[in-house]
Amino acid sequence: MPEGHTVHRMARLQRRRFAGAPVAVSSPQGRFATDAELVDGRVLAAVEAHGKHLFQHYGPDLVVHVHLGLWGRFPNRRLPLPEPRGQVRMRMVGETHYADLRGPSACAVLTDVEVKAIRARLGPDPLRADADPEEAWRRISRSRAPLASLLMDQSVIAGLGNVFRAETLFRCGLDPQRAGRDLGRERFDALWADLTDMLRAGERAGRIETTRVAGGDDGNSACAGAVYTYRRAGRPCLVCGTPIARTTHQGRNLFWCPRCQA
Repeated sequence: MPEGHTVHRMARLQRRRFAGAPVAVSSPQGRFATDAELVDGRVLAAVEAHGKHLFQHYGPDLVVHVHLGLWGRFPNRRLPLPEPRGQVRMRMVGETHYADLRGPSACAVLTDVEVKAIRARLGPDPLRADADPEEAWRRISRSRAPLASLLMDQSVIAGLGNVFRAETLFRCGLDPQRAGRDLGRERFDALWADLTDMLRAGERAGRIETTRVAGGDDGNSACAGAVYTYRRAGRPCLVCGTPIARTTHQGRNLFWCPRCQA
């Protein structure tokens, strides 16, 4: 599943290439056709991301909401415009670029009230200027749940997925099973700062690379290159040499170093 840095990068590129001008919106697949008619030909006023959610603002009560889910893709490319390939849920065509959305878990035109309701369910997003880490601290510091669960809970911190969870817990030397209420404020502040740095770097590069040492690139993941623990089960830790451990936690793979994160 694309993590928050991917959606923020997508929003930034769409602002640059489509915002401020009329956009032709259609649904070659047909599933978004009725909603596409509501915004077709309108000026795209703004594009923003909150966690893994993308919001395109075409006017009051005309906001296209997109969540990529597990398989969604929304690349934008320079014109000329080709014939649609595959199941294109939504097609945007601007003055210089076009973008085809495929495989999202959500794609619909919402009102401003509906957008506000979605955002109210989300925790602070470290990549947003309005993010308040105090909100995340309040929830974490009162919870008996393990950090491995809390960091994947979008109502606690928005935008994190499996890769960033594994990597920030390693970089901060935290046991994934430590209860949130046992974290302590100083270590939470370090965790928030680390997440912010990694997400910003990932948004700029369009790729997750988290290691501070040489030799982290195993070439075994399309979404993460130079990493400490993610998808490195059984391989030696890049810091201490201990084999990286893996287990299943709430249906998702969890990776950590038993020594560095003891």
